[in-house]
Amino acid sequence: MPTISLLDCTMRDGGYVNDWKFGRKNLVSMFERLVDAGVDLIEIGFLDERRPFDIDRSIMPNTACAEKIFGGCDRKQATVLAMIDYGTCGIEHLQPCAESFLDGIRVIFKKHRMHEAMGFCREVKALGYKVFAQLVSITAYNDEELLELVGLVNDVKPFAVSIVDTYGLLHPDELLHYYELLDDNVDPSVQIGFHAHNNFQLAYANDLAFLGKTPHHDIVVDGTLFGMGKSAGNTPIELLGMRLNDKFGKHYDVDAMLECVEESVMDFYQKSPWGYKTFFYLCGKNKCHPNYLTYFEKEQNLSTSKIDELLSRIEPEDKKLLYDKDVARQLYEEYVDGEGSDEADKAAFKKDLGNRPLFIVGPGKNIELQKQNVLRFIEANNPYVLSINYLPKDLTPDCVFVTNSKRYHDMTLTLRNTDTKVLATTNVECRNGMFDYVIQRAPLLETDENIIDNSFLMLVKFLQSVGVGEIFCAGFDGYSDKEDNYVNPAMEYGFVKQEASHLNEHMKARIAEFRETMAIQFITYSAYDATEDINGASI
Repeated sequence: MPTISLLDCTMRDGGYVNDWKFGRKNLVSMFERLVDAGVDLIEIGFLDERRPFDIDRSIMPNTACAEKIFGGCDRKQATVLAMIDYGTCGIEHLQPCAESFLDGIRVIFKKHRMHEAMGFCREVKALGYKVFAQLVSITAYNDEELLELVGLVNDVKPFAVSIVDTYGLLHPDELLHYYELLDDNVDPSVQIGFHAHNNFQLAYANDLAFLGKTPHHDIVVDGTLFGMGKSAGNTPIELLGMRLNDKFGKHYDVDAMLECVEESVMDFYQKSPWGYKTFFYLCGKNKCHPNYLTYFEKEQNLSTSKIDELLSRIEPEDKKLLYDKDVARQLYEEYVDGEGSDEADKAAFKKDLGNRPLFIVGPGKNIELQKQNVLRFIEANNPYVLSINYLPKDLTPDCVFVTNSKRYHDMTLTLRNTDTKVLATTNVECRNGMFDYVIQRAPLLETDENIIDNSFLMLVKFLQSVGVGEIFCAGFDGYSDKEDNYVNPAMEYGFVKQEASHLNEHMKARIAEFRETMAIQFITYSAYDATEDINGASI
């Protein structure tokens, strides 16, 4: 009867969360807890010759470093492993296994490097290690290519060959197709493993499917404590331990795993949580490398749905999982040059504005406290009223400038019952129709500031670009470290009180720069216009 082994890779895959800096006390504690839990194989980190040795990190330049961190630990039943991303740690950095704390080495490699990587696996095996050939991005292989890989595996005969769902793309039926192809063709002496990721919330479901087949080979299933790992994380090993105990007659101490989660993992989760996120879902949905999504997000110009659309356009197919910055750049430039052009919308807005004075209304408390000033100005000047990210209570603006999806969500029902037009930046998607005007967000952002998307400065920059020479403003009180900053306290951002003084100074400086080419007048009090800095307190 084939055996099932449980492998923990928290100290390796989990290191993507914290740059492998667990701290030596944590590393030793995790190792000992996993040994107490009866975990069969424990992967203690990466071998990477490019990284200097740090006793607090589970990424090491050579095999000798493992002894420096874990020396003296009792491994009991556990097989101790490390991983090499092929090409990052040469054979000269590996001791013979008999001299090493390690029992085995897992070698990860992508399809296009299978031949030389399997040659490296042969060299590692010759040093006495149990070698695992880890097939990164399994979904990149077609059946013919996978059978080609099987031929190499059967020649080298590593300890195991593993299916690696690097980007969490697999559904159970797809996983079983790969598994059955390996199970039917890999030499019986070679174990078969599976390493899941959770982009589609299917890591545990896929593991159950993997465990549910009656195999011809011994099998290895990977997990990490609390699912800690790259991108959306992995299958929680405590779930696997529970399932293997309940259905396969195993006797893993799940309580020891839970103690380890509480002692050594949760602090990292609180600082930098992993798990299912829209980011990783979009990568999985479009079967693409996450660097494409990172590239598009950095452009600061795209809504979630627009990013999704651009990801779907990545061509050719073999570029999807092998990131190519030139492909990303070309897709973005095509968007900006084509459908992303905002020249027509700028012209339409300028035509709608006509020759009326432009009155910009913000959400500061003085829009209420100095309401009579506002109403008198409107009655005397019949201005075009443009509010920013909110709809004032006692007046109906001609247009609202929207830069934030949450703010737009809050206004949607009210907007349906008014004739107020919407001027939106490209990162906001319209609901039930089209915005009246859509303008590029990226050119309006501040540079070298903690807050790059101040909506008032964005609007002034836009108005300057379309040739508006004079604006009147109300409700831009400035930031206060003592009082609520908005007429509606629900609009408050927690960080602004700590940044109040700095933000006010930055706003005053930028407005002074705009005033070199544009007349800017404040109808209500504003700390941005005050000669004395009082941290934006309302008067």
